[in-house]
Amino acid sequence: MRRQRPASVGATILMTVMAMGIPSTGWSKGDRPIQEIKQESGVARGIVKAVSRAVLYAQIQGRVNQVPYREGQRFVKGATLVQLECDKYQAELAAAAAEHEGKSKTFQNNKELAKLNAVSTLELEVSEADAKKSGATRRIAEINVRGCHLAAPFTGRVVDVMVHEHENVFPNDKLLSVLDDTSLEIELVLPSMALTWLKKQARFTFVVDETGQGYAARVKEIGATVDAASQTVKVTGVFDALPKDVLNGMSGSAQFVRQP
Repeated sequence: MRRQRPASVGATILMTVMAMGIPSTGWSKGDRPIQEIKQESGVARGIVKAVSRAVLYAQIQGRVNQVPYREGQRFVKGATLVQLECDKYQAELAAAAAEHEGKSKTFQNNKELAKLNAVSTLELEVSEADAKKSGATRRIAEINVRGCHLAAPFTGRVVDVMVHEHENVFPNDKLLSVLDDTSLEIELVLPSMALTWLKKQARFTFVVDETGQGYAARVKEIGATVDAASQTVKVTGVFDALPKDVLNGMSGSAQFVRQP
């Protein structure tokens, strides 16, 4: 007669197999892999970033005369952001320009004399070299004068002011941090499996945490490489219309129209 295995033995085997770590789909929400959650829900986290950002540095040594804008204030392209004391550099430019004028006249005079064989070739070449050298010195002085005035590279807002009026600054000292808030992008990180359906111009809604509002957006660019460790890809999105209440650095969730 065939012996039947007791039911208790079967239950014991089942419990042992489960304890050995056979994969199960019964993850609790907090324990589920993040990629699985994203793939099932079509939601990816992202951050808003300004397309143009810059930290402005001093190019010359000098005393700060003006810093017209404070943190958060708006400015237009070409506006004066920092003005340094420039009397010394303007005087150096005037001296360099005068020297260049004299050297150039000497060279031109020697060229005419050379036609009459009244000056040696060496003297002509030396006067030409002196004129070129003085011209380079004048250009350096012009660059220094331009360094007295730091103009806005684009229209935007001041993020941080690192210098104050009457302070003395030196080359490569940080002066201001600015950004262009008229052109914002959304930087997303999606699981690489999303590449099976994600395309450029794909539509999604970006819900910003700080405002609680959703904004229509689309995919602008898809990253050129997949991170092998995390199996993710960077995606850049843009708003259909620039939101007035969204700032650089805000974060949120991108909800794609087509679910993965």
